[in-house]
Amino acid sequence: MQSTGSDWIHYLANPHRFMRLAAVVTWPLWGVALALMIWGLILGFAAPPDYQQGETVRIMFVHVPAAWMSLFAYTFIFVASVVALVFRHSLGHVAARAAAPVGAVFALTTLVTGALWGQPMWGTWWVWDARLTSVLVLFLIYLGYIAIWRAIDAPDVAARAASVLAIVGFINVPIVKFSVDWWNTLHQPASVSRFARPALHSDFLIPLLVMCVAFMVLFCALVFTRMQSEIWAQRSRRLDEETGSPAHQGRSNG
Repeated sequence: MQSTGSDWIHYLANPHRFMRLAAVVTWPLWGVALALMIWGLILGFAAPPDYQQGETVRIMFVHVPAAWMSLFAYTFIFVASVVALVFRHSLGHVAARAAAPVGAVFALTTLVTGALWGQPMWGTWWVWDARLTSVLVLFLIYLGYIAIWRAIDAPDVAARAASVLAIVGFINVPIVKFSVDWWNTLHQPASVSRFARPALHSDFLIPLLVMCVAFMVLFCALVFTRMQSEIWAQRSRRLDEETGSPAHQGRSNG
């Protein structure tokens, strides 16, 4: 019998199966992420200065992967929230909640490294450019999602409210992605997605792709780690409630 995508969702959504899987893959993910990060940084620092941007071009090796991952992380949250609402799997909410702070850090890193690049190249730390503004909105949506989980004490209500925000806020993802195509902006267009004839020389393209893979593996390692922590916290709260411990009176919002 062929297994369907729905079957896999149901299979992996079981917390016990997930914890067994996470116990096997989490530490290898951390190891691969660290190795790729070191390799990418070595390649990045070994690359020659750009003829226009000079040494500033090295910011790209962090800025671009962080930007891509901020969009990927939010897409992950969107999909996890939809799965949680449609299939009523609580692990979907756990996955989305675990990914939110990680995505927020990626978005903040994008903004900070973009400012560090913009000052020498544009002569200013910030402009209300379509790409920059939409990334700022993405960062604020991340903060709003995290705030909902912290502000609402009832887990079920918080999960539904956060999922609605995640789904509605997803409209900003294509806006970020295509903002340089839809509007006249200072931000340069995509240089990597045109694989038939990429605008980047291999000296820059190879370390950039290595760093992108490193950030992707790092995201997986962080999400797996945070999901395990959240599942253990939920089990601890349930145990406190069953035993009548006063600890369950204060809900953990970590």
